[in-house]
Amino acid sequence: MESVGNKEGANKSESKFKQEIHSKVIRAGKRTYFFDVKSTRSNEYYLTITESKKRFGENGKFSYEKHKIFLYREDFEKFVDSLNEVVDYIHENQPEGVIDEPVKNVEEEVVVEEKEPAKDYTNVDFEDI
Repeated sequence: MESVGNKEGANKSESKFKQEIHSKVIRAGKRTYFFDVKSTRSNEYYLTITESKKRFGENGKFSYEKHKIFLYREDFEKFVDSLNEVVDYIHENQPEGVIDEPVKNVEEEVVVEEKEPAKDYTNVDFEDI
């Protein structure tokens, strides 16, 4: 079997495996969040959420620390409901004086970008889905 990264001789469905379908980038201070819609070999869409932080080493060089979550269609509703619930809880129960700046100032720093789907993108990070 040919590897997914090798485009020569790969059929169309194989070359679309894990292709980015849609992407949003959110730059928030020192962190960047990527929301990427990808497809499985059976053409089912799923979401990857990646947090990326730039880290500087002692030698002055930098690298990116990344954390990734894979979220599948059958879990979307539970995920969104739970996320909304905990965000509401934080807004309602955050002890006063813990945050010096109002939340709206933090939101102003967030930049949202929408990327075009990547052409010929393949990424084999984990086992085949």
